Amino acid sequence: MGFACVIAFMGIGLVDPILKPIADELGASPSQVSLLFTSYMAVMGVAMLITGMVASRIGAKRTLLIGLAVIIVGAGLAGMQDTISGIVAWRAVWGLGNALFIATALATIVTSARGSVAQAIILYEAALGLGIATGPLIGGVLGGISWRGPFFGVSVLMTVAFVATAILLDPTPRSGRVTSLAEPFRALRHPGLLVVAITALLYNFGFFTLLAFTPFPLDMSAHQVGLIFFGWGVALAFASVVVAPRLQARFGTLSTVIVSLLALAGILAVMAYWTSDKAVLASCVVVAGLFLGINNTLVTETVMKAAPVERGVASAAYSFVRFSGGAAAPYLAGRLGEEINVHVPFWVGSFAVVLAAAVLTYGRRYLAHIDDDEPEQGVGAETPSREAYDEAELVAVGDA
Repeated sequence: MGFACVIAFMGIGLVDPILKPIADELGASPSQVSLLFTSYMAVMGVAMLITGMVASRIGAKRTLLIGLAVIIVGAGLAGMQDTISGIVAWRAVWGLGNALFIATALATIVTSARGSVAQAIILYEAALGLGIATGPLIGGVLGGISWRGPFFGVSVLMTVAFVATAILLDPTPRSGRVTSLAEPFRALRHPGLLVVAITALLYNFGFFTLLAFTPFPLDMSAHQVGLIFFGWGVALAFASVVVAPRLQARFGTLSTVIVSLLALAGILAVMAYWTSDKAVLASCVVVAGLFLGINNTLVTETVMKAAPVERGVASAAYSFVRFSGGAAAPYLAGRLGEEINVHVPFWVGSFAVVLAAAVLTYGRRYLAHIDDDEPEQGVGAETPSREAYDEAELVAVGDA
């Protein structure tokens, strides 16, 4: 499962080094090329609503395999297109497959892990970090040959992941309770989950501004962009696995996330001011990976414990909201860069991340239970009851 997750997460950064080459070869503007991210993230976000419903009916393993198969087809056919609209359309199909795979993988890893939720999340984030780190590197190498290379590379790698998942993952039965499409929306009625989801939406706005727009002011070759974002991915993976747990243990989850968000906003502000300095941009991209890694691990863990709902439902609800930020940011950043100047997208991204910190600060009273001790997730362990969560939230409101 971990290997398949690494391959799946490669897709996030794999196309980053080829954004400008695609624009140059097909005569497209930055905003048009940014639709590769927008279509991918928008479809992924909406599709997250059905992941729990599908998995509860056919089982997690079948859902994972269907998701991988859809990615194989979407990525392969995207690489065969000769127009931006064609690539964008098949990139959207790729997003559908990623939704089925990623949300189900997270819930499966957390459910099957014998350690705590935190340990399972670290495993998941390690796979995310490794995939994000190697994605741009492979994308840069293949993109140096042809912009089509990364798309075909994903298709091949996902075929390997499909075979590995089919062979190595034990069969998973259907859930004892079939979930409905309405459950993720009902889950968002819980203030804690809603606060985290809105925080992630705004945070993802800054995240994907950096990811999708930076290659244009950098104006470097696919190899060079790939190496820069490889450094970013390594920093993200290191912070996810090593730094985040230590800061969490010392300062608490929410305090660490809030400070990390403000640091990321500061980095985006530096990028906004010194956009014309390629050395500053490249350095900021790598350093930003540290704070993105901290946030990814701790925010994902917070989601899993924010509300007294099934983890698959919580993941679907949270992902639906947060990917809205990921979908809007690339296109808006491209348009702002074209119509105003290249500094504005980073200023807007910085402001969005500051808002994320403000939302989390305001809503932390609904998340007072996040750092409470949790039971092990092995045999015989039980998820904390609804009453326990409700009591924690009442205490938080009373303290406020």
